[in-house]
Amino acid sequence: MGQGAYIFGCEGLSLDKREAAFFRESDPWGFILFARNVDTPEQMYRLTSELREAVGRDAPVLIDQEGGRVQRMRAPTWREFLPPLDQIEAVLRRGDEEAAARSMWLRGRLIADDLARVGVDVNCAPTLDVARDDTHPFLRNRCYGSDPEIVALMGRAVADGQAEGGVLSVMKHMPGHGRGTVDSHLGLPRVEVDLDELLGDFAPFKALNDLPMGMSAHIVLDAVEPETPATQSDKCIALIRTEIGFDGLLMTDDISMEALSGSVFERATRSIAAGCDLVLHCNGDMAEMAHLAKLGGLTTAAQVRADRAVALRKPAEGIDIREAEAELKSLVD
Repeated sequence: MGQGAYIFGCEGLSLDKREAAFFRESDPWGFILFARNVDTPEQMYRLTSELREAVGRDAPVLIDQEGGRVQRMRAPTWREFLPPLDQIEAVLRRGDEEAAARSMWLRGRLIADDLARVGVDVNCAPTLDVARDDTHPFLRNRCYGSDPEIVALMGRAVADGQAEGGVLSVMKHMPGHGRGTVDSHLGLPRVEVDLDELLGDFAPFKALNDLPMGMSAHIVLDAVEPETPATQSDKCIALIRTEIGFDGLLMTDDISMEALSGSVFERATRSIAAGCDLVLHCNGDMAEMAHLAKLGGLTTAAQVRADRAVALRKPAEGIDIREAEAELKSLVD
């Protein structure tokens, strides 16, 4: 059937025989790691190698390493970072957008250094949602600002820094989650403004529509389709492809989040039918993954996008890491 139209997690710090056999059979396009999978650099490198050995190819391995609250690999073993909004605002207080962008490039480059050393080659960042005063706290300080142009500038800097460090980016949450006042891990946010107002939320994604991968938002946009979350809305996905102009690989946000209703398999089938290329399933639950494996392989168009994204992986370019750390500290301080 070819590569499966799903990204799977695993249960622990290493693969057991049952998981390895399941992944060999189901052949997920890629894998995603969480804090439960993180202990030491040596352990992580073994685990990423085991995942790739299970499917017999150099499959992408993803993680959420935004820095700040959402950071699966933490001190003292790995670098810690301020929440993105705090870092950007700290530099922008001096009125220097160029310095703020440089600080975010350095952030992306240093995060990529941590990831590449343990075999992780895709980071679920930058977060291009436009922050507002009422953005839910689960998201707000993960954003890059309240001005779409600033968000795009900072997002580009992060993506470029990660790419130079050998790590691909997944921009999120398309077509925009910043107006959400509900935590989509627990419920379904709804946005009731008209389409003209939403265009500013789309702008950072449009500015970075050349990035190879994106992640959908579990949010209802009344102006586009009032009955269905964007992840499962063919109208929202069409808007991502046309108005935003994104022709990269589009994955769902975690399909297990409580913003979505129905069984995990029902959620997944609706998302693929709406036009998402891949389903992201994060919790490592074997029974749920076995159901999702029934989705089958990537569509022809999705496989083209997936191959195009994977082809962009490249070795890290050289940099003096200590100098980069010192420069970031000086810019933020």
